[in-house]
Amino acid sequence: MTLSDSIVIIPTYNEKENIESIIRAVFSLEKAFHVLIIDDGSPDGTAMIVKGLMAEEFANRLFIVERKGKLGLGTAYIAGFKWALEHGYDYIFEMDADFSHDPKELPNLYNAVASGEGDLAVGSRYLTGVNVVNWPMGRVLMSYYASKYVQCVTGLDVHDCTAGFVCYHRRVLETLDLDAIRFKGYAFQIEMKFSAHTLGFKIKEVPIVFVNRELGTSKMSGGIFGEAFFGVMRLRWAAITGGIKAKK
Repeated sequence: MTLSDSIVIIPTYNEKENIESIIRAVFSLEKAFHVLIIDDGSPDGTAMIVKGLMAEEFANRLFIVERKGKLGLGTAYIAGFKWALEHGYDYIFEMDADFSHDPKELPNLYNAVASGEGDLAVGSRYLTGVNVVNWPMGRVLMSYYASKYVQCVTGLDVHDCTAGFVCYHRRVLETLDLDAIRFKGYAFQIEMKFSAHTLGFKIKEVPIVFVNRELGTSKMSGGIFGEAFFGVMRLRWAAITGGIKAKK
């Protein structure tokens, strides 16, 4: 068994084109990372591919939680966070399955938290400009200005508030009341960062280049953006009224 203090949580739904490659890419890194797949009942056989790799090559490094049906990105990560905390990991990562997040950047996020620069590290597309490749211009503008909107409403000093490439130290996830996180889609990423900030944790942004997926189908939808737009105002109000509290 390869020991590790770090686990990468990857939610999946119909990612058979990418899943084996992304797992192998993480395991090829010099630093040892473990991987936890949260699969929402993918009908394309994603979970079967993962379980095959677990049995044949990556026992005790690769793990899977299978859920029935599409239950939302936020609930997938919450399930993964709880699993990782129960299994003793100190550094817990969020990452997409489709290579939009380069696994080679994982050590940079790890170092930002392990060094004490931040309690959580965010792989930021917008820290040094707009570092997005192969996205339609409309989507780039929507994502970029969504982060500006979040900054304006909440006062959160993070350039990429909707980023999904994140490293948390376990103390952050132990302090947050994960059962009180309300958003399931795009707004989940905003809520996690804003809640951590409100509770006094330091957020460190690390510049990355985000590359649009080449294989498989995007899970983004207009409804997800709508949740984020109105959810930000509710988050701000919750902070003003003391509704964001540490876990008891």
